[in-house]
Amino acid sequence: MSALWVAVLVTAVGCYLLKLAGLSVPQAVLDHPVVERVADLLPVALLAALVGVQVFADGSSLVLDARIVGLAVAVVALLLRAPFLVVVLLAAAAAALVRLL
Repeated sequence: MSALWVAVLVTAVGCYLLKLAGLSVPQAVLDHPVVERVADLLPVALLAALVGVQVFADGSSLVLDARIVGLAVAVVALLLRAPFLVVVLLAAAAAALVRLL
């Protein structure tokens, strides 16, 4: 068995055990206000980190390009409460226009 398959299997078992650990947490712990607050905010923080890496990084270097304009347009569209599909289309169009110029 190659090292790649060993890594895949170890990762799969690790993910399963992590999921099992989350399911076995007592309900009293989950009902604690601090735990509820962290559970509510953690996905937002992770998504923001992913967006930041995708917009401002290229490999291991910082880049400032058309993706920033697309992100800015998306933020404005979200603040104006545009539907998600409109937000995506506006951001893509803005980034494409900046790249064209």
